[in-house]
Amino acid sequence: MTIEDFGQRLRARTITAQESTEACLQRITADNPRLNAFTLVMADSARRQAREADRDLADGRDRGPLHGVPISIKDLIDIRGTPTTAASRVREGHVADRDAPAISRLRAAGAVLVGKTNLHEFALGTTNEDSAFGPARNPHDPTRSPGGSSGGSAASVAAGMALASIGTDTGGSIRIPAAACGVVGLKPAYGEVPTAGVVPLSHTLDHVGPLAQSVPDAAIVYDALLGLSHAAPPKALARGLSLAVLRPYFCDLLDDEVRAQFEAALELLRSAGAQIDEVEIPHARDIASIYLRIAPTEAAAHHAATLEKIPERYTTPVRERLESGRQISADDYVRALSERHILKREVDAALAGHDALVLPTLPIPAPPIGAATVRVAGIDQPVRSLMLRLTQLFNLTGHPAIALPSGATATGLPCSLQLGGAPTEGLLRVAMTCEAQIAIMSRK
Repeated sequence: MTIEDFGQRLRARTITAQESTEACLQRITADNPRLNAFTLVMADSARRQAREADRDLADGRDRGPLHGVPISIKDLIDIRGTPTTAASRVREGHVADRDAPAISRLRAAGAVLVGKTNLHEFALGTTNEDSAFGPARNPHDPTRSPGGSSGGSAASVAAGMALASIGTDTGGSIRIPAAACGVVGLKPAYGEVPTAGVVPLSHTLDHVGPLAQSVPDAAIVYDALLGLSHAAPPKALARGLSLAVLRPYFCDLLDDEVRAQFEAALELLRSAGAQIDEVEIPHARDIASIYLRIAPTEAAAHHAATLEKIPERYTTPVRERLESGRQISADDYVRALSERHILKREVDAALAGHDALVLPTLPIPAPPIGAATVRVAGIDQPVRSLMLRLTQLFNLTGHPAIALPSGATATGLPCSLQLGGAPTEGLLRVAMTCEAQIAIMSRK
């Protein structure tokens, strides 16, 4: 059941917020032992919020499309009265004394908060393996990663434990798990959704955004995060699409089945009338280098005190990544901040005359849990750098980007299409159009 479906049924009085919330809580009880998607289940408060939502609606107080909708929250975001663990022993004993602004806006929109979701410790990883709670698992195959760092959020939506979730994205941490689990993941434009009350990773790259079952659902949650709970959701474009494919670098290193599904999706869009050109980002091969001089530096600065006092409480891989950030010189960091503006100008140039840029989201299907490398094009590639390869660009440039499901491998693992553009509302309209056209053309 999508948020749109639920809203129609709620207002037709064929379902209640209490019934939908109870269904999610029952699914959590049944599946969380297997998937480990949640660090905290807020069953009592969720039931109370659902009862209030039903009473409000009966009294004529409709808070908008998110009214009574069960939503999960990445355990990096403050909810008053609950721990914000960041999936780390470093934060043992922490309890938030206030809601993050994003949570306050969700409450104002009538959302029901069902719990907090597992993540890669401090959001510093792509697989969700390094967590004080143990790894979250992919609902399509529990031996595989749900992606990271918002892996528990994506798993909770894909498994029906919530109708949507809120994640964070610093190098792809909403879009990567969305791709791995077969859901929609939106990284809004930089600065649109406040990051106050969110444990920081890299303050110039951090974003907050939704994971959902469809693009319209993601748009509903996005509006609520902006404080626009009664906004009319954007509509699909009435005219033909003009898309620009990023091929050099972005399509150089793809799993064969991921490549086949990407090309099939492009062909479906062409068949629906889309004009598809090919463009380049001239400095694309500098993306990883620029990112790796910014994110670790800022992360290490945030963690400086605890790295000195209690380094043993971090998982070893995360501690090592943080310590590597301390080795980056101030000159290298400042140069990287300047170089990212070159990438922004190149993305703007590539977008000229086009509705959006299009590329795969994840170069590989969800990798096995514990795999350090995966074989692509006959060569063993490091899992972490490979999973980040196609998503980091839009964190560096600040452009909004969205991942949407697009086919699956022969074994049923999801593949995903990524769109980048600006502004976010315009990108959502393009994504809705693509989602609808791919669905229609796939049925023909």
